[in-house]
Amino acid sequence: MNIIWIVFIMVGIVYSFISGNINNVNNEIISSSKTSLDIFFGIFPNIILWSGIMKVATNSGLLNRISNLMYPLLNKLFPDIPKGHESISYISSNITSNILGLGSASTPFGLKAMESLQELNNDKKTLSRSMRTFIILNVGGLCIVPTTIISLRSTYGSKDPTKVLLPIILTTFISTLIALFIDRLFKGEK
Repeated sequence: MNIIWIVFIMVGIVYSFISGNINNVNNEIISSSKTSLDIFFGIFPNIILWSGIMKVATNSGLLNRISNLMYPLLNKLFPDIPKGHESISYISSNITSNILGLGSASTPFGLKAMESLQELNNDKKTLSRSMRTFIILNVGGLCIVPTTIISLRSTYGSKDPTKVLLPIILTTFISTLIALFIDRLFKGEK
């Protein structure tokens, strides 16, 4: 993938020299750097806030309580995981973070969940059923509070940054259901 991006960038630079638009490329690089920094400063406070809340929830045992509440559902989705295994806590933390729209904050929980699931995996070269279901659950992307999107809309001056709330809830709920349905449809497939 890196090679493809390098080729795209090199072709763009060479074409800009040939077509005489190198100044446009330079201007775009400068303006996109500023835009990137604006986006970063718009999202960063939310990531810090919610990452801190998740850390407090972890240290206080709240995430363990949440994973206990989620266990009946998670047990149905991940029947191969033994009760009380740490991967359930990581999976529930990841799901909770994703539901809050904190993609970046949920990544550490997702990585820990996959590491933990790999320990349970008998065939280390192939995804286990639970690993596949976890990936599919993340791809479905259930989100109830799209924090990052609301932050971006607010950063760019939206008059109603939360206007997208209902469509996002509906589409992510439907995509998650479809993803889980397909996962169950092919549950025995490797």
